[in-house]
Amino acid sequence: MSLSALNTAAAGLKTTQAAIGIVSQNIANVGTTGYVKRSLDTVAQGPGNSGVAIGTINRVFDENSLKQLRLETSGAAYTGMMADVRTQLDKLYGTPGTTSALDGVMNSFTLSLQTLGAAPDSAPARSAVVAAASNLATKIGSIAEGVQSLRTATESQLSNDTSAASSLLSSIAQLNVKIAATSDDGSKVALLDQRDQALNSLSGYLDVQASVQRDGTVTVMTNSGMTLVDRASAATLSFDGRGTLGPEDSYSADPAQRGVGTITATTPGGGTIDLVASNAIRSGSLAAGIELRDTVLPQAQRQLDDLAAGLSRSLSDSSAVGTPASTGGGAGFDIDLTGLSAGNAITISFKDSNGAQRNLILVPSSSNPPAAVDRTDVADPLATIVPFTVGSDPTKLSASIADALSSEAVTVAVGSSFTVTSSATVGKEGAVRILIPANGAATLQGITASVTQSKTADEVTNGKPQIPLFVDGGGKGRLFTGSFDGGSQLTGFAQRIAVNPAVAAKTESLVKMSSSTPADDVTRPQYLYDALTTASRTFSAASGIGGISAPFTTSVQDFTQKIIDAQGAATATAQFLDEGQSIALATAQGRFASTSGVKIDEEMSKLVGLQTAYTANARVLTAARDMLDTLLRI
Repeated sequence: MSLSALNTAAAGLKTTQAAIGIVSQNIANVGTTGYVKRSLDTVAQGPGNSGVAIGTINRVFDENSLKQLRLETSGAAYTGMMADVRTQLDKLYGTPGTTSALDGVMNSFTLSLQTLGAAPDSAPARSAVVAAASNLATKIGSIAEGVQSLRTATESQLSNDTSAASSLLSSIAQLNVKIAATSDDGSKVALLDQRDQALNSLSGYLDVQASVQRDGTVTVMTNSGMTLVDRASAATLSFDGRGTLGPEDSYSADPAQRGVGTITATTPGGGTIDLVASNAIRSGSLAAGIELRDTVLPQAQRQLDDLAAGLSRSLSDSSAVGTPASTGGGAGFDIDLTGLSAGNAITISFKDSNGAQRNLILVPSSSNPPAAVDRTDVADPLATIVPFTVGSDPTKLSASIADALSSEAVTVAVGSSFTVTSSATVGKEGAVRILIPANGAATLQGITASVTQSKTADEVTNGKPQIPLFVDGGGKGRLFTGSFDGGSQLTGFAQRIAVNPAVAAKTESLVKMSSSTPADDVTRPQYLYDALTTASRTFSAASGIGGISAPFTTSVQDFTQKIIDAQGAATATAQFLDEGQSIALATAQGRFASTSGVKIDEEMSKLVGLQTAYTANARVLTAARDMLDTLLRI
């Protein structure tokens, strides 16, 4: 037996022993999270490559399946959080059709008005209306408080997730340094496992992609292209949470205007980037949290605010509708705006020179200069919005409106001039005639307004069927008119809506419009019932009920049902998407495990083969030893 054969057997024995160690390590880590199956590469050596030597230890995995796994992990974290919070939101409204649900409470209120219409002189029926109204206001308020509690919880979750993601970025950078400095294969593959596990965990928070460099380090970027880790350098993520959130707290790129926290990335060089403003995060739990806090839940709040506003103003306001009028070659409308209050918007519909239907919205204000108007707080956000100051003298109303319609914004939008005068035809101090030249670039289509009929919350016997049954805030409260003086009265109104104490203290006002109204008069009860169940109101596009940028016109009672339907449908969709994404994630995990996971049967089969090879090599060495022993004894 040649010395070469002995060397070959010895090398084979050593290599086989190392391979057995790798297989044993694989078997020992079956089910270990983040562990990737190892393999041993061998190198041919010796005369004619007759021998073998230990090469490198490698991890067995498919790069494409790993990328897909991270993509699906990010998507699953996003859909999971969306489905969870939407399910909690849907539960706030109650089970549709039950007496304690929002629609059930609304139906109880309208039923109490119907009962009062049948027996207007019944004191118990009047008290039942007040009780049902109070129950409805409480229900709307409690749902709205639940919405803000979900926003606050989401804000807290964003803070926790941002901190966790930042820690993972730092860990990845540190592992990059260790990997680049490690020459031992066994130690390096363990570090690579740790880094991949950190990247997989990071993908649950935000969408990332990793690019492996020649030295073994990785560069980590968001799918939007922002670099988070570059070899040993990592960005630091921070979140300036604001604690408890209210309906008035919203996101703004301007820190002075922002009422919620934002995610800021600080680069190693000290530069900062607002990841929310730059839309750098598009998936993962952070993206879901931002969308829930800044879009989904604020829209739910807006729906409730619109419902509360519609509930209040449908009972306290009269609908002013213009009647066609023409004078001296001008065509337009006469409209009675007597009693116009701050916030009682006037909508002027017209067709422009291209025949497109457009709106002007004039928003009265009691302040001078007039209060600014957020276009999301009006019914039509695409309209031209013009705030103007209105005083207490109704004879000056036409002049105020004329000034508003002569503004540059109106002239540019309409392309024609307006003529505004007091209307002698209507014969009231607040009656206005608005005309536009018959040969002008635009054509007036109509003028409408919702005018609050009482001047104060205490004015419950105003001689009209309208009554301020609901007011803004507890105690004395104040009329809800949609005013923008001192900020939008609409924002957060769902939390503040309450039954008017003046009505609760004097329930006969639900029937008696004045001191001379008979106790059994059905005019006011019937008006209140019809105002909620059949009369149409326009609800803002911001509620999302009418679609994107589209106001929605329906009754208050129907709008209540539409809110519940919309939330239920959105929740069902979110759950369906989450189920589908869970399947996609499981498929990606299975695909990755099929190549990178340890299969015990496969490893045991390898172990048997290696043991056979080990035995064969050992027999060669044993035979050589026996030969040497024999030679030495000769």
